Formats: sequence, C-alpha cells, structure tokens
Amino acid sequence: QVQLVESGGGLVQPGGSLRLSCAASGFAFSRHYMNWYRQAPGKEREFVARITPTGATTNYADSVKGRFTISRDNAKNTVDLPMNDLKPQDTAVYYCNAVSLDDIWGQGTQVTVSS
Repeated sequence: QVQLVESGGGLVQPGGSLRLSCAASGFAFSRHYMNWYRQAPGKEREFVARITPTGATTNYADSVKGRFTISRDNAKNTVDLPMNDLKPQDTAVYYCNAVSLDDIWGQGTQVTVSS
C-alpha cells in the first residue's frame, strides 16, 4: 500500500521547536523528491521545503529559511523536518509529499504555535 504517514505535530510556544517526521511505504522512496507543504486555516496550501532523491540538494520557502531543515534517510524511508524558532504564523497542517512520475500525499499533522 502506497502511504505517507506524518508525525510529530503538536502545540508549542513561540520560539519553541518541533520535529516532524514522515514515514513512507509501498513505493520507491529513494527515487522520489520529498516535499513538505503546509496549509493554514483559510489559506491555500504552500510549499515549505524540498529535498532531492539523493539528499544532495534542499530548497526552502523564504519564510522558513534558517529555521527549518529538511533531511531524509533512504535506508529507513523517512524524511524529517526539524523546526526551530517557531512563530504563530507557522501554525498550519503540515503535509508530506513524494513526487516522481507520481504524486503522493500524506494525511497531514497539525502544528499550532501559540502562547
């Protein structure tokens, strides 16, 4: 079964940290670009970060550069997103996405940044 399962979301105070993880199964993970997207209430889904299949190259939205880091482990079929210095505007549902010839999405994990 083709599947992406996100975990690690939760409630955190401004300035705090969370680490999101995404576990992949049922497809050739090491051949896929892996992305994180997020969708805040009332807003469209937006790109957060991307990592190439080998992990050699990463890209970030300007809003998260220097605070978020995307990494992957092709042996474990996982992709992580440590998030530091979180801000209220980071509040959103975060989605893991795998892209190659196909386009696979997870169910999302809620991140809430609030005091």
